Amino acid sequence: MNGVKNGSSVDSSKWRVNETPQDCGLVPSIAVSLWLGWNGIVLCLVLYAIILANSLHRTVIFGLMTLSLLLPPDFPGKAGHKLGDWIMLKAELYFGLKTIIEDEEGLLKYSEEKAIIYAFSPHDMLPFGVFAFNPILNRVPGGSTMHCLMTSAIFNIPFLKHVYTWVKAKPVDKKTFMGRLHKNKSFTFCPGGVQEVILLDPQKPDDLVLFLQNRKGFIKLALSTGSPIVPVFGFNLDGTFGYWFPKGALIEKLSRMIGFLPMIYWGRFGIPFGIPHPKKLTIVVGSPIDVPKMDEVTKEKIDEYHQLFVDELIKLFERHKHSEGYGNKRLKIA
Repeated sequence: MNGVKNGSSVDSSKWRVNETPQDCGLVPSIAVSLWLGWNGIVLCLVLYAIILANSLHRTVIFGLMTLSLLLPPDFPGKAGHKLGDWIMLKAELYFGLKTIIEDEEGLLKYSEEKAIIYAFSPHDMLPFGVFAFNPILNRVPGGSTMHCLMTSAIFNIPFLKHVYTWVKAKPVDKKTFMGRLHKNKSFTFCPGGVQEVILLDPQKPDDLVLFLQNRKGFIKLALSTGSPIVPVFGFNLDGTFGYWFPKGALIEKLSRMIGFLPMIYWGRFGIPFGIPHPKKLTIVVGSPIDVPKMDEVTKEKIDEYHQLFVDELIKLFERHKHSEGYGNKRLKIA
């Protein structure tokens, strides 16, 4: 099976490693709270408005939420994006971000000609490791237009829609996906999605389950545009949150409908819906898989390149798992 740039051999001497010393002090913690703490903030505001607030406070809270929903996502424009850049730079410190780019030369070549699809795994509780692709950090080739595509549900929640837009996120719908491919604008996304959260099992901490077996839609879109796919793996996302969620077919169906899983989770200091524990993150970016452009995409080609992607992702994990302390963990494809 062909399609992997430079074949299956990997020359580690060409890897570009960039590591930031960790600082999870007050300022980086505030910045991460302004990014990942809004789930808890919005929930507290709603509960306060319903249970404790007087009529004036209730009116102000729901009025501001309504206004947020009516305003454009990037409001207030440059000021919001400057705040988003500051948040990302402080998040880099909070998580002591380390990135390993295995084939920077190949990525730079593709980024000049085409949109690159960076397929990030695992999703885990919240796939916040994708922030490594934010252009302000200058970690991964893709240009100043690099974005992360994520569940559309985020952009229907007051306040969150603005914050995630400021940190370069967009909805992961087909229109946005294809629009960026046609405009040669690179992006990252998590193909496993919310289904990977459902597959989390605290009784099996050494199993990393990726919901990829039937995730072939992005392969079809890549083939229709000839866009390269790059496997990406994030180490140490697991364990950044504690969690509990109900199990069952009804919950799975509901989560697929609304784009997220109803759950309770807690992070640093045990705060419900708070920020994650400040674990050092390592994001490894593999070599680009060269994908041909096809006028008529066949099922056979979709299956071929899907298997190629999965195989390369597994190899990427295996190459780095021991150096990242994952020697006892097993990767499973569901």
